[in-house]
Amino acid sequence: QVQLVESGGGLVQPGGSLRLSCAASGFTFDHYTVGWFRQAPGKEREGVSCLDNSNGNTYYADSVKGRFTISRDIAKNTVFLQMNSLKPEDTAVYYCAADWRDFSANFYCTEPESVDSWGQGTQVTVSS
Repeated sequence: QVQLVESGGGLVQPGGSLRLSCAASGFTFDHYTVGWFRQAPGKEREGVSCLDNSNGNTYYADSVKGRFTISRDIAKNTVFLQMNSLKPEDTAVYYCAADWRDFSANFYCTEPESVDSWGQGTQVTVSS
């Protein structure tokens, strides 16, 4: 059974850091495009950062460039999102997703409607 489980969210003060984890079971990330998406209350779901594991290309939304980093641990079959210098506007439920259809990182993040299924997500709240 293919499954993705997000973890690592929480409450953090502005300027703080969090690292989100996305653990996969039932498949390996090797040739998948993976991505982190978020949805804030009253807003549409948006792509935050994506990684094409077939070539290592990455995508970052303009709002998180220089602050967030996507990475992977092949041995643990886990993808991470390191979030630094967090801002109140980063508050959202964060979801990870993966697709085997050879989407580019740019496409996957900018076309969230292409995602087949969503996990339960993890809440990130940035507040003082």
